[in-house]
Amino acid sequence: MAYNILTFAKKCSRHTALAASLLLVPGSALADDILIGVEDLTYYPHYTMEGGEYAGFGRAVLDAWAADNGHTVTYKAFPIKRLMSMLVEGQIDLKYPDNAYWSSDLKDGKNVTYSEAVVEYIDGVSVAPDNVGKGMGSIKKLGTVRGFTPWAWLDEINGGSVELSELGALDGLIKQAAAGRIDAAYANVSVIQHQLGEMGQSGSLKFDPDLKHTRDFYYLSTTTKPALIEDFNAWMAENADKVAALKAEYNVTLD
Repeated sequence: MAYNILTFAKKCSRHTALAASLLLVPGSALADDILIGVEDLTYYPHYTMEGGEYAGFGRAVLDAWAADNGHTVTYKAFPIKRLMSMLVEGQIDLKYPDNAYWSSDLKDGKNVTYSEAVVEYIDGVSVAPDNVGKGMGSIKKLGTVRGFTPWAWLDEINGGSVELSELGALDGLIKQAAAGRIDAAYANVSVIQHQLGEMGQSGSLKFDPDLKHTRDFYYLSTTTKPALIEDFNAWMAENADKVAALKAEYNVTLD
């Protein structure tokens, strides 16, 4: 009983502080009605928007936070570039996922607040199995999803040794790479492997760890509601086991 009372008091104290901080943030709304902007993209198991429903690990972790802390969240999907504009223009409360490196020029001069790291990811190059290990010189045409930036390959792209091909959807990117129309597909490695399975093409593309890739984290961000980020951070710290279980359930944990 003492533990339950202490836990209740701790949560009440945090929510009281959150409510007070929200009153001090210009233009902030009540914390129980939150608009979260997400990418209009099939990127499962991390996240996907299909038939107007948001799903995947991203939704699972955000729903768990909202349920535990009494928030009501609405997810609205936008094309990748438009979503970033919505964030910096303050037209959404929160954005997921985000990273300080993404669209840094657009964010310049904007007060963007990021959460603690939510989940680790690898964006890398997937190639035909026979081409694994052939080196950087084997990639002449690199494909990615429109709106994504293959950061690790910018020197080669800007230098002209690699041509960038942007596809409108992930399944199209995978089909182009599997058919040999492009030399490689650059995207989240876990997502590509999951999508290959869904398409009945498991094994047709493999991640080449010897080629340039990015290993980083997804974050939750805001330009208008930093108190919500504080609330989310506190929840993640208190619910590390729950977050880890969701990562395992959606198979987004990296070795």
